[in-house]
Amino acid sequence: MRNQNMVLEFLLLGLSDHPEQQQFLFRLFLGMYFIGTLGNLLTILAIGFDSHLHTPMYFFLSNLSFLDLCFTSTTVPKLLVNYILGTNTISYPECLAQMYFINAFGASDSILLSAMAYDCYLAVCHPLHYGTVMTSHLCALLVAGPWVSAHLIAMVHSIFIEHLSFCMNNKIPHFFCDINTLIKLSCSDTHINEMLVLFLGGPVVLIPFICIVVSYTPIVSAVWKIPSAHGKWKDFSTCGSHLSVVTLFYGTVIGVYFNPTSTHMTQKDIIATVMYIVVTPTLNPFIYSLWNNDLKGAPGKLLGLKQFSKRQLC
Repeated sequence: MRNQNMVLEFLLLGLSDHPEQQQFLFRLFLGMYFIGTLGNLLTILAIGFDSHLHTPMYFFLSNLSFLDLCFTSTTVPKLLVNYILGTNTISYPECLAQMYFINAFGASDSILLSAMAYDCYLAVCHPLHYGTVMTSHLCALLVAGPWVSAHLIAMVHSIFIEHLSFCMNNKIPHFFCDINTLIKLSCSDTHINEMLVLFLGGPVVLIPFICIVVSYTPIVSAVWKIPSAHGKWKDFSTCGSHLSVVTLFYGTVIGVYFNPTSTHMTQKDIIATVMYIVVTPTLNPFIYSLWNNDLKGAPGKLLGLKQFSKRQLC
């Protein structure tokens, strides 16, 4: 009887209830999801098939693309299906599952970005020791660490959310099952859940962000000391794409979840959430392609895989 929930489904009210706007949003999100999925899949396949890209930097990038693909697939398909069916409902089990995977993939993304910053630091500041330090074993640990720790954090949140009771109010003012919104809807005592969000959710964003800042401080100093403009651009382009992704991701996340003046989810917060859940994963493969000449030509090689394979054999 302790966990009897009167709510069997939730209503997602986050974006719009006007039919004309819903049609526009459906086309917009469908287009972004298609472009983002195609871009991330091409990035993963291009890195996998091109032996010249089998380096730590591209290994991290392929994992980031896979995370981005999972991240958007957690929310956007359900949003599109609701638009097609003309409904905004999500069942209680689906809501908990969506919340779990959003927390897991979001935390993995945050931690992996700090691992990529460390890779950039070694490549720019210690290029002679890069090969001996950044071994395949260390790369595997830097990728496995975010996955394991993020899923453990998401599991803890899900267990404690499942013990909450939801009574009459089932309206979520968002387009997905956000953990903070679910806590506010509960009619149970949520002090433990709020403390967990603070002590588990805060560090998973702030600690990687601090590590990134610490890594880029010597990078900027090292690049600044290079005498030629060509040399500066060459070294900075190594990490410029990563820095752009970091700025886009953490700028929106911190703006939404670490804004002390925001006591409830506003339309501005929802737009910022769309930025880091949908827009950022969609833009990431294109940002890396713009900054990186090797990756820029990789999709073309992939599409002409047969000719590319012949050149490799020759």
